[in-house]
Amino acid sequence: MLMRIVTAAVLIPVVVALVWWGPAALLAGVAALVALVALNEFFALGERVSMHGFRSWTMLCALGIFYAQYAAGMVEMRSLAGGDLLIRDASRGAVSLELVFLIFVFGAVCIGLATRRPLHDVLPAIGISAAGLLFVALPFSYLVRVNEIERAGRQLVLFTLCLIWAGDMLAYFVGRSLGHLPMAPALSPKKTWEGAIANLIAALLVAVFFARWMQVETGSLLAVAGLANIAGQMGDLIESAYKRGAVVKDSSSLLPGHGGMLDRVDSLILAAPVVWVAWQWIAAR
Repeated sequence: MLMRIVTAAVLIPVVVALVWWGPAALLAGVAALVALVALNEFFALGERVSMHGFRSWTMLCALGIFYAQYAAGMVEMRSLAGGDLLIRDASRGAVSLELVFLIFVFGAVCIGLATRRPLHDVLPAIGISAAGLLFVALPFSYLVRVNEIERAGRQLVLFTLCLIWAGDMLAYFVGRSLGHLPMAPALSPKKTWEGAIANLIAALLVAVFFARWMQVETGSLLAVAGLANIAGQMGDLIESAYKRGAVVKDSSSLLPGHGGMLDRVDSLILAAPVVWVAWQWIAAR
């Protein structure tokens, strides 16, 4: 527990400073690096169940995903006299997500055809490579898109991080002290329904605070927090399923007290795209 607190005390201020003061390109680069580390751990879990993916190719395409997400937000808007807007698309010539996925597909096919691996390894290799891109890199990359939302991006990234952090903390203490009803004993024996409810309550409290700070409708942000929190808890459980299947406790020992990078960002992976989609719905209203 002490190592867990010390690690969090060191990392959280660094992450908050990066989000609030760092340029968008730096945040995108750090997020991509985090995704690559998490992907590497994901492939290590796969290898424990004899699924050896196309690791280098998948990581290269993951970088392409983060670049595409960053480029998608490179739109400059300037107010002109008379209330008109000048819009300049600075992402012209950049790759799109669709192109990255097509490149990944054809590249994986070529590697599968040219590989010297036994033929019975080709299908698992393509399967876990696609899974890494779809279940780790792509959803996590939406943190970059959230950051580039006009006027509210940095606040929304902090909102996403805080609802995950606060939820994890309250769930931990409530689960240990009051938890009796197992939530998913086959996946995570220590998780309880009491802890899950506390997790959700913490996220809603974060939404109340951020709604006042961001000056947005409280009800709308409560809905975003609730949906993101549920998605985050699902991400935590599915990562537990990966680890139980691979018969390991943590994805790695990279972060003292927290396990691996995949352990640390598992909730964030699914929460980030939910915040992005839900905020687009709010903006459309």
